[in-house]
Amino acid sequence: MKVLAVTGYKPQELGIFDPNAKEITYIKMTLKSKLSGFLQNGLEWVVISGQPGVEQWTAEVVIELKNEWPQVQLAILPPFLHQDNIWPDHAKERYQNIINGADYCEAISKKEYDNPGQLRAKNDFIVMKTDALLLLYTEEQEGTPKYYLEAAERRASQQNYPIYRITPDDLQETVEEEMESQRFDNE
Repeated sequence: MKVLAVTGYKPQELGIFDPNAKEITYIKMTLKSKLSGFLQNGLEWVVISGQPGVEQWTAEVVIELKNEWPQVQLAILPPFLHQDNIWPDHAKERYQNIINGADYCEAISKKEYDNPGQLRAKNDFIVMKTDALLLLYTEEQEGTPKYYLEAAERRASQQNYPIYRITPDDLQETVEEEMESQRFDNE
């Protein structure tokens, strides 16, 4: 696998309303662990659409990983022009920072938002242009990643397209490992 799409919940779908919430740290640690494993096996590109939440946190992790893995590249493929127009200022600022750190950025639709079909087209396009999908999602907590998953499952039903998941158990394991590590550091 050379090209990996990554997606997951938006902050509000996770109940995260503070852009500096501790939960984000654990999500990013889990993403870093998963991506490092893929990098050890030849991953070259990480592709996101740039939406707030898991995708932007992934971009920040990839930008950090470039220090250790200079060959990794980040592509941001927003579904349409100016997708950040309605986002709060902190999300716009985070988005601009990841765009500045990206290796490639180009909107899939060359016009601004005009219909929900652009979002489905984005999911299908990114799934077709990648070798696998990593997503933070569980069926027990529906949210927007479900549509990405549906696109990935459509492709996987016709050809080899692995779908990797980050589960609540993975996140809990990261929290426990970090707490254990901090406990040892404090002794």
